[in-house]
Amino acid sequence: MTKSIQHTMTKNGLILAVFAIVTTGLIALTYFGTKDQIALQQQQKLLSILNAVIDESLYDNAIQLDCTLATSTELLGSNQAQHIYRATKQGQAVAAAIETTAPDGYSGKIQLVVGITSSQPGTAKVTGVRTLEHKETPGLGDKIDLRISNWVLDFDNQIYNAEIATNWAVKKDGGQFDQFTGATITPRAVVNAVKLSVEYYLANQAAIFQAPNACSVDNMTEKMSESNE
Repeated sequence: MTKSIQHTMTKNGLILAVFAIVTTGLIALTYFGTKDQIALQQQQKLLSILNAVIDESLYDNAIQLDCTLATSTELLGSNQAQHIYRATKQGQAVAAAIETTAPDGYSGKIQLVVGITSSQPGTAKVTGVRTLEHKETPGLGDKIDLRISNWVLDFDNQIYNAEIATNWAVKKDGGQFDQFTGATITPRAVVNAVKLSVEYYLANQAAIFQAPNACSVDNMTEKMSESNE
């Protein structure tokens, strides 16, 4: 191999190396330059959901960054950890937004978030419910989605305690909540999931607010990137 060829190969290798370094640097700069903006957008999206189920006038903490994790197949419908976001005012517990799963939807699992407050032992009030993710039939079961119908608003300000637990069912089952024409399985699953999440809150209220904070910008961003409002 001649010196000329060696020189050319060395020169080309150096050019490629410099190009790779510059490209990597630009990618890194782009990532770090947009990371904070992405995190902020994810926080705003999450906060919007939480404010839909717990009115922002009720709390003064950064609710989207204050949570604990809970797992209960029986009451929260999943063996995966669910987020419970905690609303406080002047350091006092006010309400919680509990992620829960209805495992028995017509077309599979239904992911929900339920806002709950309680001012006396054994009794709770639902402050709001939103469907985060579902695969229910368009035109039938998808009425659980607020973008499709207002049905989910029927949970607003509903009271739950052991004495009226039987009311927490669809009308076809003797309860107070409407089912959908041609689709009973979906609303039945959602009503039951909301009911069970309230029971979880009542049974674990103190522990929810005493648990260490499990939230951070990073895990919140990861969670919201996987969910679908």
